[in-house]
Amino acid sequence: MATQDWQDTSQRGLDALQFLERLTVVTIGVFDSGVGGLSILDEALQQLPHHNYIYFADSANAPYGNRSPEWIAERSLQICRYLLEQNCSAIVVACNTATAEAIAAIRSTLDIPIIGVEPGIKPAAMQSQNGVVGVLATEATLNSDKFNALLATLPQDCQFIKQAGAGLVPLIEAGQIETPEMHALLRSHLGPIQERGADTLVLGCTHYPFLKNIIRDIVGDSMELIDTSDAVVRQLVRQMDQQGISANPNIDAPSLSLLSTANADTLQTMAQRLLLRDLSQYTIYTETLEL
Repeated sequence: MATQDWQDTSQRGLDALQFLERLTVVTIGVFDSGVGGLSILDEALQQLPHHNYIYFADSANAPYGNRSPEWIAERSLQICRYLLEQNCSAIVVACNTATAEAIAAIRSTLDIPIIGVEPGIKPAAMQSQNGVVGVLATEATLNSDKFNALLATLPQDCQFIKQAGAGLVPLIEAGQIETPEMHALLRSHLGPIQERGADTLVLGCTHYPFLKNIIRDIVGDSMELIDTSDAVVRQLVRQMDQQGISANPNIDAPSLSLLSTANADTLQTMAQRLLLRDLSQYTIYTETLEL
């Protein structure tokens, strides 16, 4: 993946003048428990380049998949309120687990477009040729009422093989992607799905698109991989258009703020590694914060 040289543009925090300048353009917030939401941010930078972005990684509390539904809902709402205070005009909850447990509460509390993510089981059911679909997601997502309600709306003749991806998120957060440990763990998770003959695999966590190459090495061409990043950003565009929120096309240097509750330097390193888009037009800010 492409690595950007950010050393000349990276800055610490925001002074008052910089903050006021940011008010003249639309700012989009993207929130995840860690670095997984960078897959959504990457697509947003492609489709909506003339905006300011704030990426919030709650890495000090990752992974969310091991947390209680009540904790996830309360924490997600707290972070989205913070992003609203930073003048975000729209927020993408770029975490399947947070979407499943908190999106309803967030939307009922905040009066701006709130975009969630969910496993792409509907398009997977439509694309599957043999009616057998694997779903790789966190335990919390697979057990959530929202996911199972969505599952109940799909054709009964489609078989869904649910597989919790235990251990995958911590390895990705640690940057251990192309490692023997990751390969072994993925093989153990994909084995039951392969044995059942699935021809389609849903990547049900925003971290998992970063594992596409390894998954492809394991399953070959036997499965179609379903990643909903593009669909999520297209929904963001639709909701912003409906509410009259648009970019300022004359902005010379939009900003990208990388905020982490653990270590902003680590987040920046991971962003350099995982983001594919050309960020030369963006002024980059990083900050480690307590929330």
